[in-house]
Amino acid sequence: MKKAILLTLCIVLAAGTLAAQDYKGKGRLSGQVLDQDNKPIEGVRIKFFLPKAGGGFEVVTDKEGKFLAAWMASGAWNVDFEKMGYEIRKIVVDIAEQRKNPDIKMNLKKVEGLMVTDDLKNGLNKANEIFERKDYAGALAAFQALLVKYPEAYILWQNVGNTYFTQEKYDQAEEAYKKVLEKMPGNVDATISIGNCYANRGQADKALEWYGKIDFDKITDATVLYNIGTNYYNMSKFEDALKFYKRSVDVQKDYLDGLYQLGLTYTNLQRKAEAIATFEQYMKIDPDSPRSAQVKGFLDYLKK
Repeated sequence: MKKAILLTLCIVLAAGTLAAQDYKGKGRLSGQVLDQDNKPIEGVRIKFFLPKAGGGFEVVTDKEGKFLAAWMASGAWNVDFEKMGYEIRKIVVDIAEQRKNPDIKMNLKKVEGLMVTDDLKNGLNKANEIFERKDYAGALAAFQALLVKYPEAYILWQNVGNTYFTQEKYDQAEEAYKKVLEKMPGNVDATISIGNCYANRGQADKALEWYGKIDFDKITDATVLYNIGTNYYNMSKFEDALKFYKRSVDVQKDYLDGLYQLGLTYTNLQRKAEAIATFEQYMKIDPDSPRSAQVKGFLDYLKK
């Protein structure tokens, strides 16, 4: 009886295995992937999927942009071409097993920025979830694994740096941020992040040196502007701080931290009228908090 049951299980398992491999056959397909200038593109991930079998596989182009896909069953295959920095192309190819299939020549157009594939997006979401759980070792491993699989997604070094930064490992964080700058020399986030590393080490002059590399007009994050302004403020460089605080509240009109510090900066610069106007604007947005009581005290003093 036991032998009969075992035999039945083996048959079921074998049937399941065959079903999972229904996309396999004797068909072959080769081709080449080129850019818009007809130069070969290495490292293009080509995904083959046979809908009627519910399965498939993938290959990667070599240095000459060439690929070979083998052991394909007959039928209409979905073929996706993906590489960071290039448009994603999707085609359908009819594969025959008993004759030679025509070679494929695919041209991919280079695009600005990072083309995020579904696989990368899913992997990044999972890594971010691990980070949010404060499992920093796990998050670091997940981000680094993505970089191994998608080396063109070098912007992920920013995530690696942020993971180290959160753990106050500023040397490792700086090293990761610099890997972003190797590919994107003008990247604002990486440059600011390196400045923040120096600021948190207590090296204010060096932090300001890095902040000074940034094109002021390109900073559109109120919190970033506030943080840079605060570094200047803490060094009593009030004119420099003023510039960043003013822009932080221009970017976000109801940004209370920015308004508060802007009012203090005007006060330190003895620009009384502007300090009063700023603190009054603060009170319109936040009339009842503990900090608003401080602001009211500043207003009473300034108006005397």
